[in-house]
Amino acid sequence: MPVSLHLELHNEPLPLSAPFRISGYVFDAMPATIVTLRDGDHVGRGEAAGVYYNDDRPDGMLATLESLRPRIEAGIDRAAANALLPPGGARNALDCALWELDARRSGVPVWKLAGLDGVRPLLTTFTVGADAPDVMAQRAAAYVGARALKLKLTGEAGLDTQRVRAVRRRCPGAWIGVDANQGYDADTLPALLPVLVEAGVSLLEQPCRRGHEADLDGIERLLPFAADESILDLAELEARHTRFDVINIKLDKCGGLSEGLRMARRARELGKQVMVGNMAGSSLAMAPAFVLGQFCDVVDLDGPVFLKQDRTPGVRYEDGYISCGDEVWGPGAA
Repeated sequence: MPVSLHLELHNEPLPLSAPFRISGYVFDAMPATIVTLRDGDHVGRGEAAGVYYNDDRPDGMLATLESLRPRIEAGIDRAAANALLPPGGARNALDCALWELDARRSGVPVWKLAGLDGVRPLLTTFTVGADAPDVMAQRAAAYVGARALKLKLTGEAGLDTQRVRAVRRRCPGAWIGVDANQGYDADTLPALLPVLVEAGVSLLEQPCRRGHEADLDGIERLLPFAADESILDLAELEARHTRFDVINIKLDKCGGLSEGLRMARRARELGKQVMVGNMAGSSLAMAPAFVLGQFCDVVDLDGPVFLKQDRTPGVRYEDGYISCGDEVWGPGAA
């Protein structure tokens, strides 16, 4: 028998401490939709920013979830939520709220419900937004204790080359990945790749535009290529995985922790490495992604460091690692 629920919805602005630039966009804030489900004394919460390049934004997410209020409040579980909504932010917020609700009902941490025996701190990248090469180098060096960096590129090959070299000079021992955010094509990418190899870059994320993956055909992958915008969910993983070595799973893209776990398992079966990323957000968004990160090779969960203010309690960053206790999201949360 489904248990009736009380649904609370609202949007939060989540302003950034400074503007953040990637290829084609500059962000001053990363607004998010917050879902809260109540079942008596039990509460479940989920946060989602959506997928901006698909026009999946908090206002629309809020409206979508509000339209489904009668169905949700009549009683819904994760399987029903995944069948009811398509991949995207609205489903992510609802799915994550249901995970926490189940954890609080049972008194069992989410990570244990997900099949893990425990959780460990995860080495995470810290992102450097696109800017002048010397500015990016300064920002990279300012991440005291960071062991891994992700540099945002813009598709301006000459400038991107200077950016990568400048950061490598300032951070000679760091793991470095770069994220082109769809900025390159078949004509411009080949010139960039040898520079990345020379600079000891370990990963190139999303070199081409979504829908233009054929641009990669015939280009030698001198370093691993990761799919971000090109692969949103499990269906797209099946269709597009052959052109990539690493799959970047984001809960906002795929529609929640449930689908994220399915994608991680399938990517492994396909012989791919797995990465967990984020669309920015507070610790409430990082906590379920931290669970997924336990299954991943590359972790990019630095969203809260860009906010003017995070939630309390929040995830912890120390010596280049992220850790997240059950007091943030799960049976131990207040």
